[in-house]
Amino acid sequence: MAQNNTESFGGGIKRELKTRHISMIALGGCIGTGLFVASGSAISQAGPLGALTAYIAIGIMVFFLMTSLGEMATYMPLTGSFATYANKFVDPAFGFAMGWNYWFNWAVTLAVDAATVGVVMNYWLPNMPQWIWSAIALALIFVINILSVKSFGETEFWMSIIKVITVLIFLVIGLLTIFGIMGNHVDVIGNLTANHHNGGFVGGLPAILAVFVVAGYSFQGTELIGITAGESATPEESVPKAIKQVFWRILLFYILSIFVIAALINYKNPDLLRSDAAHVAVSPFALVFKQAGFAAAASVMNAVILTSVLSSANSGMYASTRMLYVMSREGFAPKVFGKTNRRGIPVAALLGTTVIGLLTFVTSIIGPNAYNYLVAASGLTGFIAWIGIAVSHYRFRRAFVAQGKDLSSLKYKAKWFPFGPLMALIICILVIIGQNPQSFIALDWQQVLITYMSVPLFIILYLYYKLRYRTKVIPLKEVDLNKSSKSESYEAN
Repeated sequence: MAQNNTESFGGGIKRELKTRHISMIALGGCIGTGLFVASGSAISQAGPLGALTAYIAIGIMVFFLMTSLGEMATYMPLTGSFATYANKFVDPAFGFAMGWNYWFNWAVTLAVDAATVGVVMNYWLPNMPQWIWSAIALALIFVINILSVKSFGETEFWMSIIKVITVLIFLVIGLLTIFGIMGNHVDVIGNLTANHHNGGFVGGLPAILAVFVVAGYSFQGTELIGITAGESATPEESVPKAIKQVFWRILLFYILSIFVIAALINYKNPDLLRSDAAHVAVSPFALVFKQAGFAAAASVMNAVILTSVLSSANSGMYASTRMLYVMSREGFAPKVFGKTNRRGIPVAALLGTTVIGLLTFVTSIIGPNAYNYLVAASGLTGFIAWIGIAVSHYRFRRAFVAQGKDLSSLKYKAKWFPFGPLMALIICILVIIGQNPQSFIALDWQQVLITYMSVPLFIILYLYYKLRYRTKVIPLKEVDLNKSSKSESYEAN
């Protein structure tokens, strides 16, 4: 069936996301509390140059990972792409585990973001119960996502613009302060070299590896480009454009921001150790603004962080809903989740995700221990999703060649194959192992469980499907490279 920009796609969803939506989602997708708040703890752990090294390494890895995703998403633009690519290019059991892993990650993250909204609002209104703000945030995000995919895209577009403008203003003010044009005199060289302590590398290689984890979390969300591709009006144009912007975003927003913070705030400053939204007043961004003479810096940053948290919740609701939808269409989830309304919204999947997010949030109030385990269980799933992208792309390209197809027919080609996916695979595995190696050394099994719970959960999902349906890794010459999936064989509901 022929499709235009607004016709139903994928069995009912709509191609209504414009190039500007995709580009701004790519540009602002991973700008959040990881940059605005947690970046300070990275500098305090590894020192200024150690933190920069870690962020540059992870940034390069994410760039290659996104080019891998871009190649697959441009060739085969599908909603909920990770599960489908893993299913088509690797093994159905791998696709099953990938899909449920990613859905669970965002469903729990949705609850975490809702709880964080309450914490952030507490800065202005300390006497009001935090759960009220969290409930309002969940309701707002639900309404945005049930209206249309265009309402999601517009919301993300404007919230991303706020984050991007904040970072640009921060960089301008930070650089003016570094050159002595604004604020008080700062010992930039001393700060960058950690007062000549190990030349700016504090804690050596183990500290840099530890910051890999912080940097990795900061960059999570970039893979949303792959989720949105299936609802893009022009995926062949918008996806490559968004991918190309990833490099400049990493360079400008993360690397330069870390450099400015490291140059202006000494790594021994105890405020840098505060790495959660409850300490917004000592966000490294707020510290730099204050140093330049802006008294209202904390309040302004609080508003920006609130925007970031709402943006993350909005993206989480969208990503998890679309993943549950496509898993239903691929036969990995109950069929009810694969139905859409006239506006192309998979309502059952949206309601299911909202209920799980709400239940997870409720556990944070009545059962903190259970909540902590749920959050821990989703902790590494973003890195597992990245591993899935790397493995799927490696198999996709090898199958493409094995089946005699011409690489020049690809409208977008990933850089430096196979170096890119292999590098991403190795670094993601290193980051997962490096989460909490001390817990293994000390044989602290409770900490091991809390830290690494998502890994055995993924393995259990994989083995369950593999043993039940006796699936095998698909031979390269039998990999399905048709630009369609089961999810596209259904009519709109």
